[in-house]
Amino acid sequence: MAKYGPKAAEKVEQAMHEMKRGKLRSGGSGEKVTDPKQAVAIGLSQARRAGAKVPKRPAAKR
Repeated sequence: MAKYGPKAAEKVEQAMHEMKRGKLRSGGSGEKVTDPKQAVAIGLSQARRAGAKVPKRPAAKR
C-alpha cells in the first residue's frame, strides 16, 4: 500500500479540524464542507501543492 508522509497527514488533520469547526470551504463553489471524505481530499490536495509525499491520484474509472 502507498505511504503518506508526515506533512500530508498534518495537512489532512488540519483540514478535518477546520471542517469540524465549520471553517473549511470548497475551492470551486466556496460552499461549506460537511463531508469528511471531501475534507480528506482537500487536505491531500493541499499537501500535494506543498510538495509532501502523497501517492498519485487513482486513474478515473470508465
